[in-house]
Amino acid sequence: MGFLGRYTEPIYALLRIVTGFLFACHGAQKLFGALGGDKVPPGPTLPFLAGVIELVAGVLVMLGLFASLAALLASGEMAVAYFKMHQPGGALPIQNGGELAALYAFVFLYIAARGSGIWSLDGLRRPRRP
Repeated sequence: MGFLGRYTEPIYALLRIVTGFLFACHGAQKLFGALGGDKVPPGPTLPFLAGVIELVAGVLVMLGLFASLAALLASGEMAVAYFKMHQPGGALPIQNGGELAALYAFVFLYIAARGSGIWSLDGLRRPRRP
């Protein structure tokens, strides 16, 4: 175990919280034009649906509420975004500008597998064992 091994749980919680927050910011950009982003037209389009997923899943992951399910949905969205929008531009993420989509896809996959952890609303909902 590394020298930060005893801090594994708090570091994971920070990873989950910060990742969820940043993802929600992408959704806020798309849905509301917030934070310097361009608002996408509302309606049944892929960019609008992506904004909804990013905002809702990001908030849920950040709060640690149904984080596994929300992270799995976010991971899938980022995989689709990578292969639909970036991969046609080159074989590797560094060539096609898809580094962030690929990284989000794998970080969210890890969160989906690991769950909410400490500092989460899911943790408050679970009864404590003696």
